[in-house]
Amino acid sequence: MMRRYMRALLLCTVFAVFSGLYAYSKVFHTDGRSGARRAFIPQRDTGARRGVRPQKPHWYNRYIMRQRGQVEGAGNSVEPTMHLAVVACGERLDETLTMIKSAVLFSIKRLHLHIFAEDQLHASFMEALESWPDAFRSRFNYTVYSISFPSENAGEWKKLFKPCASQRLFLPLILKDVDSVVYVDSDILFLQPVDDIWAFLSRFNPSQLAAMSPEHEEPRIAWYSRFARHPFYGRTGINSGVMLMNMTRMRSTFFKNDMTPVGLRWEELLMPLLQKYKLNITWGDQDLLNIIFHHNPEFLLEFPCKWNYRPDHCIYGSNCASAEEDGIYILHGNRGVYHDYKQPAFRAVYDAIKKYSFGSDPVASLLKPLKEDLLNTTHTYCGKSHSLFTKRLALSLANIHRKPPRGK
Repeated sequence: MMRRYMRALLLCTVFAVFSGLYAYSKVFHTDGRSGARRAFIPQRDTGARRGVRPQKPHWYNRYIMRQRGQVEGAGNSVEPTMHLAVVACGERLDETLTMIKSAVLFSIKRLHLHIFAEDQLHASFMEALESWPDAFRSRFNYTVYSISFPSENAGEWKKLFKPCASQRLFLPLILKDVDSVVYVDSDILFLQPVDDIWAFLSRFNPSQLAAMSPEHEEPRIAWYSRFARHPFYGRTGINSGVMLMNMTRMRSTFFKNDMTPVGLRWEELLMPLLQKYKLNITWGDQDLLNIIFHHNPEFLLEFPCKWNYRPDHCIYGSNCASAEEDGIYILHGNRGVYHDYKQPAFRAVYDAIKKYSFGSDPVASLLKPLKEDLLNTTHTYCGKSHSLFTKRLALSLANIHRKPPRGK
């Protein structure tokens, strides 16, 4: 009798252990297909009293309910989805959320956000996004991933240029089930719907698999043409802060290179390239992309500079012809210009979008105050071109109230 009791007790114990492990894996698990760890980290209620069960934060409950609704309605959804990826490390939380805000505010089709961030930022991203009003939160889904590099060289990749910046190189290998994606740096602001840059995918010829804009418009003052110690694309190089990728093509293509007489696949190319050029590169993964497309120019479509407008386009006088004609479509505040006063025109746009309250009148609450602030920046060369900063933004804001109904 005692032996039967002990057997039953042992079986119950084993069942309880495995049940606990299964439940843990549902909260925090590794996606075996992609190798990228997806983390879900509910905040702890540090003020909970002993003996009182802690309450889940409000954003946690909203997230769970929304995820359930998405699963239940997945079979009925036919709405096309655009994929937008960003990497956030260090003090980039607010900057990344402002970028996402600009993307969601103007876009027409549904977005799926792929947010790669250090683990300590995951809960903050989720709390912020789940606090947005339903009218805007319903326009996108999102997945938060841990930073993930090949294990044998993870430290070297993570420290290349800026923390985690080289994560973008591995998106085709991590997001294996995603056909195409728009990658942007965290210091990007959309002044035009994401739909318009997404439309470039349909303009790719059979060879093209990525699109980026030139690093500069004028070779005589461009960084790559003056200082680079490695091959680079075209006359002035390319800037990788805005990068449209057909990842299905990237995964299946063999890339010419200066290391082997045969083409290498994307996953075979990256580490040998870093080992060969790591002492000669300055801008990290952007330099590696320049080397790759130097040897494979037929694979790249060039954006006009209005799709990646940076201080270099106005700091010494306006030199972006497409922005002069059409206005700025995507603003790129590199060199930290959103957070200092060296280029106040860039900071004014960032502050205006960051402070804008969802649902308020976009013209009265965003556009008019921004125009007034930009008039105070005309002592700088970029400020003298202040009309370029609001030309497309005004049209995008006017279209907010004219969007077609979204599918549920």
